Formats: sequence, structure tokens, C-alpha cells
Amino acid sequence: MDWNDIKVFLALVRHGSVRAAAPKLGVSHSTVARRIEVLEKRLGVRLFDRISTGYAITSAGEDVLAIAEGVENDLDKLERRVVGRDQRLVGNIRLTTADFLATHLLMPHLADFMRQYPDINLEVVTTYQALDMNKREADVALRFTKRPPENLVGRPLGTLATAAYASRNYLKKHDLGPGSGACWIGYDGVATFPKWVKETDYPHLPARGNFESLLLQLEAAKAGMGIAMLPCLIGDSDSKLCRVPCATPGPPYNLWLLTHRDVRTTARLRVFTEFLAKAIIGERARLEGHHPR
Repeated sequence: MDWNDIKVFLALVRHGSVRAAAPKLGVSHSTVARRIEVLEKRLGVRLFDRISTGYAITSAGEDVLAIAEGVENDLDKLERRVVGRDQRLVGNIRLTTADFLATHLLMPHLADFMRQYPDINLEVVTTYQALDMNKREADVALRFTKRPPENLVGRPLGTLATAAYASRNYLKKHDLGPGSGACWIGYDGVATFPKWVKETDYPHLPARGNFESLLLQLEAAKAGMGIAMLPCLIGDSDSKLCRVPCATPGPPYNLWLLTHRDVRTTARLRVFTEFLAKAIIGERARLEGHHPR
């Protein structure tokens, strides 16, 4: 049995359709469908029912799933153990972090690291989701969390401060009172607007739009779209923006540097995490919002 077929099977189970599974695997839709057909012929059973909304796993597929997930976990564990014994300053490191940290804080330091260690190749994955480090979707993570998962080890590096920002021209045109026409720049879907707006200093202002990325919210605020709740790290660094008068600071977020316990002794990961921790601690004043405009 080809393990690559099993990986396709697991992806299809987890994502429910060929269209959703293919990008995760880095292959075409037709390849996913063909690999599933090959696996079903090899096993002599139907693993999925083809329905209008996608693929529904059969009882035989459930049996295969239980075994396949066990094999996957064993292979992931084996890979982490092997990587954890590597003492060479060479190889790949995948860092996962939020986009604004990469662009407004880390990039000069990452460039310095790659100059100092030319045999180590960095890959940066920007996402607001927690990648699965058990499956080595990332080697190092910078996460905002109060309590890291038990399978990860690391250290807190500081607190990310947030505040309300708007463009200087926007604040000249709007007094932020009821009926002023001012608004919040929305994020995370319409359903959450009432809750987070209510907790601000201007609960009477509506939220408009839906801009999930903080970098999009930053650009929207600079363009005069409204008020944005931003990390001080990016809000204070832009001359077009200023903190909204009389607004109390937003909620702080604890920043952790994390790796999986099985790979923490790998030489390149140990060097990288020590380098990154020192760099971020040196930027703590910016991170904690001590330079307001």
C-alpha cells in the first residue's frame, strides 16, 4: 500500500471534498480523485460515497481511518525524533507567525539570521490559525496565548499592546459622537460586531466591513475608512495614524515562542529560537506600545 494514497485519503476525510483537499496536498483535483479510486480498487472496498456535497466516508472507510491515523501519528513521532537528534547547523526551519509580526517586527532580524547562518533555510508561514506542530506543519511558532498546549515548550517574550487608531484626517472630520458618521472597521464576521464594539470606548458607533487581516485593517484605517483596533506595534509606526483620543488601551495579548518538545534540542532550532527570543526581547518597548504618536 502506498502511503501517499493514505495521505490523500486522510486529507479527503478531513476536508470533505476533492476541491478542499487538493490545495492542502499541493496536487490537482483530478489527482485526488484518481488516488482514491486506486486505493479503493487495491483494498476492494468503497471508502467514500460520492454525494452532491462532496465525499461521505463509509463504514469500511471508518475502519481504514482508525488505522491510518494511528500510522500517521507514529510516522510523525518518528520524524520528530529523528529531527530532534540533528546537531548540524544546516537544513530547513518553518516559522509560523502572524503577518503583522513578520512585516513590522521580525523581518530585519530574520534577514540577520540568514546572513549569519547561510546553510539554514527559513520558511515563514503567516497565519492566524494554530498549525499542527505534531505533524511538523511548523517547527517554531510565535503565538498569542495565555496557556500553550502541553506538547509544546517555550517561553513568554512579552505582551502585545493594542489601541484604537484612525487617520488624522478622519479624526478631523468626525467627532466620534452619535450621528457623527464615524464607524469601526469590522473584522471576524458580522456576528461578532455587537460584542467587541460594545466593549470599546465608543459602543454607539457601528462596525462596517469585514477585514480579517490586521494588515488590511491597517490599510483601511490609513485610507480613512474608520477606526481600527490595532497592535500598537503597527499603529504607532505609521505617521498617517494616531491613537483615538480618550480611548482606553485595548486588550493585551501574551506572546510565546514555542517548539515541539521532541525537536527542541535540534541544533538549528535551538540556535534560531535563542536568536529570535533575544531579538524580540530587544523590541519589547515597541511590542508593549511605549512609543505612542
